[in-house]
Amino acid sequence: MTNVLYFSPEKEDMFQNVLAQVAEQFSRAFRINELKAEVTNRLAMLEKRVELEGLKVLEIEKCKNDLRRLRDEMTSRGGGRMNCACKYNFSDDAKKLSPRRDVPSYPKYTLSQETIEALKKPTFDVWHWEHNEMLSCLEYMYHDLGLVKEFNMNPITLKRWLLSIQEHYRENPFHNFRHCFCVSQMMYGMIHLTNLLETLTMTDMCILMTAAVCHDLDHPGYNNTYQINAHTELAVRYNDISPLENHHCAVAFQILSLPECNIFSNTEPEAFKQIRQAIITLILATDMARHGEILDSFKKKVDNFDFTNEEHVKCLKMVLIKCCDISNEVRPTEVAEPWVDCLLEEYFMQSDREKSEGLPVAPFMDRDKVTKPTAQIGFIKFVLIPMFETVMKLFPQIEEIMVQPLRDSRDHYEELKTIDDAMTEVAQKKKSDSMPLGGKKK
Repeated sequence: MTNVLYFSPEKEDMFQNVLAQVAEQFSRAFRINELKAEVTNRLAMLEKRVELEGLKVLEIEKCKNDLRRLRDEMTSRGGGRMNCACKYNFSDDAKKLSPRRDVPSYPKYTLSQETIEALKKPTFDVWHWEHNEMLSCLEYMYHDLGLVKEFNMNPITLKRWLLSIQEHYRENPFHNFRHCFCVSQMMYGMIHLTNLLETLTMTDMCILMTAAVCHDLDHPGYNNTYQINAHTELAVRYNDISPLENHHCAVAFQILSLPECNIFSNTEPEAFKQIRQAIITLILATDMARHGEILDSFKKKVDNFDFTNEEHVKCLKMVLIKCCDISNEVRPTEVAEPWVDCLLEEYFMQSDREKSEGLPVAPFMDRDKVTKPTAQIGFIKFVLIPMFETVMKLFPQIEEIMVQPLRDSRDHYEELKTIDDAMTEVAQKKKSDSMPLGGKKK
């Protein structure tokens, strides 16, 4: 006899409702899977567009917004976050350099003809300019040298890049954006003074100017010696080998990696590779620990210099950026001397910190041992004059406007030292005269 299970009408309705809910759940699960498949396909298409087509800035931003919207849609429908092998990790945007897709907002400064002519000379007074004016001057240099046209730079991208450069110089007493501008303006001046536009290529011009602009990016205000002795993160990262200069290079190309700041976006990959390597070479050359090595190499080439020889030109460019980096004493005294105060302030900050941390202190950075004359005389006599006189062999025209001011500056500080020494001697004599034979004051 077969047993048959009977339900009352009420229970049968309940059972049907349960079956309907189960069916609905299955149907919803299938719809979610279909949605996942659809979103996965759309994500893949968008990511392929971003990665392979090299979209412009606004198109990339639109793709990013589409991706975020799709992921939000998945989350709201219970699908959770999907794993995707995406080239761009958009969730980390906030941790990277701040993107800037608007037209840069720094006030446009219109350069007068007088300013345009002054920019080409080492006598240019860098203290009279606000940041927006220095940015406009740098922008003008790139246009005037033909770099914007030669490398098909987007003028708005050039503005964004310069603004980002300025934002990544710290407010140090010396190694700040004004120093960056000084070095870049001196490079621009030397290009004109030595007629390099006639002897070097446009690529060389671009390398010289861009390396000058980027050469001290994100300088922390403490030199390589401190970095190495204190075992800082930079020293550890770069194995004690030019940690600051390596960092300046890294920050420079981190900025250039942003599409909205990439002034080389229209440059062929192979050409950019060569430009990048050359800029790195020049920035690394600014490490004063390599001064003797680089200058000796140039001295061996200068008497028979060949502008068609790549090694000769490479060495010249290294020496040129070194000259510009430490060229303050080439400028008139009223422009140069405030920089000595700025440098000493930065030195004293470091030496005070070194003393507090029990690290070695260099005598030329110790506020108890150094004066402006003693700080400058040796540097001018044994570093600046020999280097600029060597460059003068190749470009005799720099003697009057660059080398002679260095000699005058040396004489100026030697005279100051003579006065300081005389005053110190008088003070010591007075102190000695005021002491009785027994060693006690009268």
